[in-house]
Amino acid sequence: MNKDQIIVIVGPTASGKSDLAVKIAKKFNGEIISADSRQIYREMDIGTAKPGKKELAAVKHYLIGIKNPNQDYAAGQYKKDAIRAINKIIKSGKIPILVGGTGLYIDAVVKNLEFPKVKENKKLRVQLEKEISVKGLDFVFNKLVGLDPEAAYIVDPKNPRRVIRALEIALTSGKKFSEQRKTGKPLYNALEIGINFPSELLKRKIAKRTKQMIREGLVEEVKKMVKKYGLDCKAFDAIGYREIIDYLRGKISLTEAVELMNKNTWHYAKRQMTWFKRNKNIHWIFGGRERAFKLVTSFLKA
Repeated sequence: MNKDQIIVIVGPTASGKSDLAVKIAKKFNGEIISADSRQIYREMDIGTAKPGKKELAAVKHYLIGIKNPNQDYAAGQYKKDAIRAINKIIKSGKIPILVGGTGLYIDAVVKNLEFPKVKENKKLRVQLEKEISVKGLDFVFNKLVGLDPEAAYIVDPKNPRRVIRALEIALTSGKKFSEQRKTGKPLYNALEIGINFPSELLKRKIAKRTKQMIREGLVEEVKKMVKKYGLDCKAFDAIGYREIIDYLRGKISLTEAVELMNKNTWHYAKRQMTWFKRNKNIHWIFGGRERAFKLVTSFLKA
């Protein structure tokens, strides 16, 4: 029995995934499901580079702005929500287009991942949070990598929430965090397209986007959100928000915040590419849409 077809677009941050997804959706009668772990939050618009009003009006998008920044949202829940959206799009006779840079979200759907069911260990979390405050996040991240070297490519070392959760799963279960996601039978027939650029060009694109975020009002966006949700909101661990928060607290200048945003975004982009390049099913393109259109045309005809 043939599986339903979906199109998947991946790549590092600032590579133009969303723009390509909109072009493909308009040409091939598709709708878009976001696979971005920060765009799921309401109000975090500029710093997460959400699609603009023009793009949202042109093509229907799913899983953007569905949670408040102070609400938890795990990959297992994303998988359920994404599958629900995909099946709704298929039922309407359109093509689902899954697009984003959160590799775990992509794999959750495409590889039908089963996630470890490890309950929250509050005592351990308090202990790890104390270690972070005393010895620093790098110390605790290195503890995780010591137990599970593969976690270095999976977990954002600057995101305390992700580091703590990975350690919590490993220490509570006695098994490596990186080995606990089991692959199930594929749910869909997926065409996976990846966008990549030479390092220097991607760095320039990142710097250009950061400058645009500042110009569009990122500082004001963060100010409003801090006032509403407080400084300790988990979603503020995201790149762009934590640097601007340090600026607002007087720890660094705005110039330094921008430099850190560029640096941290570049490091994140490298981790994303390390994740995606392990997937041999991805068809890589280097800018431009014609190659992507040809791949989609052939795929849909098959």
